Amino acid sequence: MSNLFQTYGRWEIEPATASGSWMTDVCGKKYLDFTSGIGVCNLGHRPKQVEEAVLTQLNQYWHVSNLFTSSKQEKAAQLLAQVAGMDRVFFANSGAEANEGAIKLARKATGRTKIITFINSFHGRTFATMSATGQDKIKHGYGPMLETFVYVPYNDVEAVKNAMGEDVAAIMLEVVQGEGGIHIGDQEFFNEIEALCQKYGALLVIDEIQTGIGRTGKPFAFQHFGLQPDIVTAAKGLGSGFPIGAVIGKEKLGEYFGPGSHGSTFGGNPISIAAAIATMEAIFQREQLEEVIEKGNYLINQLNDQLGKLPFVHDIRGLGLMIGIECSFNVAPVLAELRKNGLIVLQAGEKVIRLLPPLTVLKSEMDEAVQILTSIMQKNNDAVKA
Repeated sequence: MSNLFQTYGRWEIEPATASGSWMTDVCGKKYLDFTSGIGVCNLGHRPKQVEEAVLTQLNQYWHVSNLFTSSKQEKAAQLLAQVAGMDRVFFANSGAEANEGAIKLARKATGRTKIITFINSFHGRTFATMSATGQDKIKHGYGPMLETFVYVPYNDVEAVKNAMGEDVAAIMLEVVQGEGGIHIGDQEFFNEIEALCQKYGALLVIDEIQTGIGRTGKPFAFQHFGLQPDIVTAAKGLGSGFPIGAVIGKEKLGEYFGPGSHGSTFGGNPISIAAAIATMEAIFQREQLEEVIEKGNYLINQLNDQLGKLPFVHDIRGLGLMIGIECSFNVAPVLAELRKNGLIVLQAGEKVIRLLPPLTVLKSEMDEAVQILTSIMQKNNDAVKA
């Protein structure tokens, strides 16, 4: 019997060691890891520069609280603000906490409570972020949600217009819906949302928990579309596996998050901040980001060549190294077969295989992943024909 609450459908793998794109389990079996810890280990497992930064901080101090001045927090905030084209940063421990902070800030700054989000969105599992999420399956059994969220179809400009008004505090969106199935927004959709926020005095909040920190080939995914958000949230890839989240905002919002307005005992922990600085210094290099776009294009092209003609593969889509393969069936059994054959991938919804390889993935590793995927998917195709 386990003493853990069984909140996860855990896999049959127990890791022993991991490095780069590879993981070895306690039985000695090696796996090519195309999950990156659900979009967290963007530099691969145990990147040397992050490990060195963390060890240095471990030998200095671990925790003192946010009552103390921290030049390293200031440096991390400066790096984030500069690449996002913004001004202020609050450090939390996770993506859900970052989104909680963004919701609080938007409501306080506007004096309004209504927030528009999107069907199939995912913003977290705390009560406010669960309420913000446009997926009923994560809300079952918890009673009434917060009533100030309105959900509209993604990429539907008219639906947003119909929901918009002077009582709206913010529109909150993902540029690429990750958990919802790797759905990418249209440029026209984003342009209209930005214009509506400006017209009605609402804030544009962009959830970059999964898409941020280089995952799509830009520091943040909104930069592919020329958007100017008021608030951006980041987490996952920010700390290379150490828990950290961030609310990034415009200068005009600074007065609403003053002393006593928000806080976190562990937010901006020295160990996580050291990891975040080293991670950002590695990822926010032009050559590194250009490589992500090149690798993403290569991987999508290889997948289209090998899998695109299979009758049950409906679409292969992505941005940078955030890729979805949409099928006509529940892909959970396929994922289990892939694990048996040494490739670890994720689901995004019921019918989408989600690939989140490290940004440092090698071409040979992408080729190997495609070969394993092709083998398993072809077996599935043969079984259907039979």
